[in-house]
Amino acid sequence: MKPFLMSVEDVFRLRQGRIVMPTGRIERGRVRAGDEVEIVGPGVGTTARVVDIDAGGVSIGEAGAGMNVGVLLRGTAADAVERGHVLAAPGSISAHTRFTADITLLPEEQGGADVVSGDRVRVQTRSAAVWGTVTLHGVDVVRPLHGAEATVTLEHPVALEEGRPFAFRHHGRAAGSGTVPGSRAEPHASRSRPSRPLPSPLTPATAPPGARGIVGAGRR
Repeated sequence: MKPFLMSVEDVFRLRQGRIVMPTGRIERGRVRAGDEVEIVGPGVGTTARVVDIDAGGVSIGEAGAGMNVGVLLRGTAADAVERGHVLAAPGSISAHTRFTADITLLPEEQGGADVVSGDRVRVQTRSAAVWGTVTLHGVDVVRPLHGAEATVTLEHPVALEEGRPFAFRHHGRAAGSGTVPGSRAEPHASRSRPSRPLPSPLTPATAPPGARGIVGAGRR
């Protein structure tokens, strides 16, 4: 069975703040009351114990992939949870500040615009949204309806893994998408090959504790 993972969509404080309930849809795996889960995202990287699981106001002892639930957590670590974090089986996913992927731009009439190295884009994956800077490989510019390989350096760490799709906004509009590769793909025949080795697809986060960059912390 795949390890548990749930993206945090919203956060509620219960019992005068003693219990924190992140809510969202379980992407994979299962979680049970009593399990330890890791909180992955900016400013965190620790575990908390699951006190209970809520499904539409009903307490259940276990939940699995595809279910929309609230996971009740207790402790100081739980108090750091916010929208854009993920809850996961400990050690199964980590936060990253840099990744390499093939990006594809939308048509101009749908928001696509030229992207050059150094441009800042708003990267969106799961419930997280964070600014990043693009570095293109082998080309000077990517035009609407075209694609290229690029490294994106994020301002704050985000839970990422190989094979994860993402979208991005540029100049305030939906602009394109991509996928973090599970293995390095050969460059498109229509663009030149880089003259030097490229970085690993994912670079672990080294942001200092307390860094925060995900938009929205949920309702309190």
